[in-house]
Amino acid sequence: MKVLVVGSGGREHALCRALSRDPAVGALVCAPGNAGTAELAEPRPLRVEDPDAVASLAEAVHADLTIVGPEVPLVAGAGDELRARGLPVFGPSAAAARLEGSKAFAKEIMRAAGVPTADSRDHTEISSALADLDTFGPPYVVKYDGLAAGKGVTVTTDRDVAVEAVRASLRDTDDRVVLEEYLDGPEVSLFAIVTESGAVVPLSPAQDHKRVGDGDTGPNTGGMGAYTPLPWAPAGLVDEVVRTVIRPTVDEMARRGTPFTGLLYAGLALTSRGLRVVEFNVRFGDPEVQAILALLNSPLTAVLSGRVRPTWRSGAAITVVVAAPGYPTAPRLGGPIRGLTAAGALTGVDVLHAGTRRDESGQVVASGGRVLSVTAIGSNLESARGSAYEAVSRISLDGAHYRTDIGDPSRMPHAGTSRNR
Repeated sequence: MKVLVVGSGGREHALCRALSRDPAVGALVCAPGNAGTAELAEPRPLRVEDPDAVASLAEAVHADLTIVGPEVPLVAGAGDELRARGLPVFGPSAAAARLEGSKAFAKEIMRAAGVPTADSRDHTEISSALADLDTFGPPYVVKYDGLAAGKGVTVTTDRDVAVEAVRASLRDTDDRVVLEEYLDGPEVSLFAIVTESGAVVPLSPAQDHKRVGDGDTGPNTGGMGAYTPLPWAPAGLVDEVVRTVIRPTVDEMARRGTPFTGLLYAGLALTSRGLRVVEFNVRFGDPEVQAILALLNSPLTAVLSGRVRPTWRSGAAITVVVAAPGYPTAPRLGGPIRGLTAAGALTGVDVLHAGTRRDESGQVVASGGRVLSVTAIGSNLESARGSAYEAVSRISLDGAHYRTDIGDPSRMPHAGTSRNR
């Protein structure tokens, strides 16, 4: 079959890598792609935010399956347009994608379905939001209601910072802000494939690292690294999440006439009061998916369709993100990247591109804030971690930075604090 992957980040490179290893896949197209995906898939220009353009490209390349990677086209209705033209797609409708497109809507669904989550209230007026701010904090948790590329959340003990976050979230008349109680406890990401028939197929749980600096310091980012499996996760966690979170949410969406199909991502906090949902996403999370797919032993297309249950390689996988100088506030782009071949030559290492392109001379240069996702597998987490950081050390990009504590066993969250993302 021919598969079209929509997107241009590390998630899409990971998907293309897994699909290239799938015997059912004969040809790959990635649109618009990046310098790394171009080595595995035919690149095509694409305005991913335009559902008509996405569906037209799928028709033009005769795609047997389209996998929509990012949230923007899903919220815009790419899944609807593809289905309207009779084209197979992995991804939810626009109505179902509101689970990520609106945090207030996701909270409404969770309340209706009885899903455990943080207490919250949403506001459209600055005055009422500020009057309500101290109901939940400090620490204060302020979330912009819409899409913000993983960076629309402020968690702070500084009230002035929280006030500014409220004001920033309500700049336009149709904006909404969500105020939320602070959650303690380590965080877990669990992805579940939801088939057209409504079956739920969970994947291996992972842990993301959102803050830009070591020790979970600095501002939120799109994600600076991840690892799987989680040696500290309680027994039965996946079954509990499916039973109390994923299944009730899928059932509630179906009850409303907007059935969910595709990938449902539950961001979770394991609090002192039990499991709580921090957020929903409606696509594979980046950088967790890089590590998860590195361990997948089953053909990806068969897993996405629900034809087979996923099986996993033994051992562990870790992803370390290399970011451009100045990321996440003001990334400086255009710098040449060297050492990619040397890094990728290490056993068990994949150097997955995110924000990259080739310049006029053919040199790979940085074109986005998160530049590369270096993913390694090993017999255990320590082995995988060693390979990943050895690969990172072979890569050169002036001013680039990365966290040095991804998967650090001394920081394993037997207890800790959640960032509410």
